Amino acid sequence: MPLIDIQVMEGVFSDEEKAQLIQETAKAFGKVAGQRMQELTSVRVHEIKSGHWGGADSVWTTERALQEKAKG
Repeated sequence: MPLIDIQVMEGVFSDEEKAQLIQETAKAFGKVAGQRMQELTSVRVHEIKSGHWGGADSVWTTERALQEKAKG
């Protein structure tokens, strides 16, 4: 059934925050798709190694992600 993948930088989110991301994402999907689809939805959190993600201007690191997270 529905499978949602979330990619985050390693070391940025605690286990509790990742669990919350999983649960809240499935609930949000269910609000649109319906309760039965929510029950069948699977959410995975993939942690990407620091320095293995980036864009044209820079390579992103855990430190950078933590700085952005702290900004709210």
